[in-house]
Amino acid sequence: MNRTAGGECSGLKKFLEIPYDELEALNIEAAEAAERHSPAALEKKYTDYLRKEKHLKAVTVCFTDIEGRFHMLDYDKQFFLSANDNLTFDGSSIRGFSAQRESDLRLGIDWGSVFWLPSDVFGPGKVMIFGTVLNRDKSLYDSDFRARLVRLTSDLKKKRGLTADVAAEVEGFVMKGLNAEQNYDERQGFELISTGGYYHSLPLDPLKKFIDTAAEAQRAMGFRNEKDHPEVAPSQFELNFSHAHAVRACDLIQLYKLVCRQVAANMGLTATFLPKPVSGVNGSGMHLNLSFSKDGRNLFYDGKGEEGISKAGWDAVARILNHAQELSLILNSSVNAYRRLDPRFEAPNQIKVSGVDRSAMIRIPAGNERSARLEIRSVGPDANPYLALYALLSTALDGRPLTKEEGKRDRVRHLPGNIHDAIRLYRGSDFLKDALGAAPHEKYAAHKQAAADRSPKELGTIVKTSEVLFHHDVTTQMLWHKF
Repeated sequence: MNRTAGGECSGLKKFLEIPYDELEALNIEAAEAAERHSPAALEKKYTDYLRKEKHLKAVTVCFTDIEGRFHMLDYDKQFFLSANDNLTFDGSSIRGFSAQRESDLRLGIDWGSVFWLPSDVFGPGKVMIFGTVLNRDKSLYDSDFRARLVRLTSDLKKKRGLTADVAAEVEGFVMKGLNAEQNYDERQGFELISTGGYYHSLPLDPLKKFIDTAAEAQRAMGFRNEKDHPEVAPSQFELNFSHAHAVRACDLIQLYKLVCRQVAANMGLTATFLPKPVSGVNGSGMHLNLSFSKDGRNLFYDGKGEEGISKAGWDAVARILNHAQELSLILNSSVNAYRRLDPRFEAPNQIKVSGVDRSAMIRIPAGNERSARLEIRSVGPDANPYLALYALLSTALDGRPLTKEEGKRDRVRHLPGNIHDAIRLYRGSDFLKDALGAAPHEKYAAHKQAAADRSPKELGTIVKTSEVLFHHDVTTQMLWHKF
């Protein structure tokens, strides 16, 4: 392998830097190895690598809290090798993660989730790996929905032979200045970097430079990029990558947002995943394309079925539509998210399914035996992807189907118009209490209520300072303590 040891002051610091083409090969091989090998074999493979590679200084272990914030801890490589089975951290120090009485938590290691990082974006000498949050006794921490999604998908495979395949389309905006969200003032709003539109941007303007740089980094990290482009709204972007099994798809979503934020910061800009940062233009979504397969066969495809979808696919549609209102708080997890659900801007607010109508919560894209799927369009880009997929998979398989009363016309149902209604519907859902567990269900509701209480109840026509500053993906803990 052609590695270079570099970094700043290269004569003194010889930290690992790997060319992009080799990075891509390494990361794709790691993803394929995770499918082939047991956790024990993967642990040996990567601990052997860490011992051998002299130019690595640290291992970054990452995890996601219940609201979807991405957290990272750097462990010295030698310490990690000696203590990776006994990594602890203080959960109560992370707002919204755990109570003080459950402060001592552990981090297990998912050895099938290693990523090598582009050093010009993140700095040299590190690899990243996803962690599993555990209680003191090493039992699963019930608010870690990545770990719970791992367990759910494993059970689906063992008990039903099912694999959940997911492709995500995540939109965002790039704004002028560093920390544009923390410095937001509703009187001025955000300052856009581009006034172009869909697919329209000069090759070397700031938005296209950002997109190119982020796409190159993601390609090197094994995302298997498909296409990237400016979106409909000014300063808006979307970078598409290939489908994957549910857990890896969520990992890639979290890394996608991390890469975009870091690339933007390196350019003196801010990448934001607020669903509706600018009034009067399209907001950002995170469309989740979902299908189930068994023995390599797409269970949602039927060439003779309506829209090419099988009975199993339509059953999943009926269950998701029936539980749509109570699911809304999970899929649209912030005060700001309810600005986006406006059909005038290609966003869904109607609880229905359609092949063409983009105001429908679920769309059936044109597909074939490989690509037939459901596109869940109502998801905001600030949703916790692990929690969203956990809830959607549980609903698609075990929810109660929507039934039509004989002789009655279809009644148009809508998603909640604000977070207060969404919280009420979520809290009243016995189905979600059973699916998530009573304690995580209530914890999530309490965090959403705290955010709602910090913003005006009426959304109005301008994006309020409070809905940005107290957004779960933006604020610092200090701001919350000062409220």
